[in-house]
Amino acid sequence: MSLQLIYAPASPFARKVRVLLEETGQVADVELILVSTSPTDPSPEVRCANPLAKIPALIREDGPALYDSRVITRYLDARAGAGLYPETRLWETLTLEATGDAIMDAGVLMVYEGRCRPEDKQDRTWLEAQWGKIEGALDALEERWMSHLAGPLDMGQISVGCALGYLDFRHDARNWRKGRGALDDWFAAFGERASMQATTPA
Repeated sequence: MSLQLIYAPASPFARKVRVLLEETGQVADVELILVSTSPTDPSPEVRCANPLAKIPALIREDGPALYDSRVITRYLDARAGAGLYPETRLWETLTLEATGDAIMDAGVLMVYEGRCRPEDKQDRTWLEAQWGKIEGALDALEERWMSHLAGPLDMGQISVGCALGYLDFRHDARNWRKGRGALDDWFAAFGERASMQATTPA
C-alpha cells in the first residue's frame, strides 16, 4: 500500500502522526510530502487532499484521503495493530488525546492571530482567552491525569507530549511548567523517546 502524508514540520498535529509512525515501525511505509501552507494561503496539495485545507492529510491508493489527525492516527494504529487505542481504557485514552489536541488547537490559533492579522487588529482579550483554555487543560493534566500518563504508551500520551512540545516551540515565554512539577517531570522523560527526538519541530 502506498501512503503519503502531507505535513509541515512545525505542525503539532502532523507531529502526532509522525510520532505514531516512529512508534509503530511504519516510517518506511509512508512518504512524507512537505508543504508550505497557511490558513490564508493554503497550498494546492493540501487543498486537494483536504477540503478544509488543513494539515495533516494522508493520501491512500485504495480510498479517499484521510484528514484530521485523530482519524489518521486511528487508521494507522489499526493498520499496524499497535494497540495505541486500547479497549481496556479507550474512553480515557480518547479524552486525553482530545485534551492534548485542544491545547494544540488553542496554541496554533494564538500563533495565527499574530501572523494572519495586522497588529492593530489583533485581539489581546481573545489571545488571553485561548491561553486560559490551555492553562485549564494543563491544570487538569497535573491534577487528574498523571497516573494515566505514567501508564503504558497510548495515543493520549502522544497527543499530550506533542502539545507540550508545541508550547515549548511557540509559547515558551508563557512558562507552562510553573506550578506543574509532575507534568514537567513527565514531559522531560517522554521527550527523550526516540520518536519525539526524531520529530522535533523546526
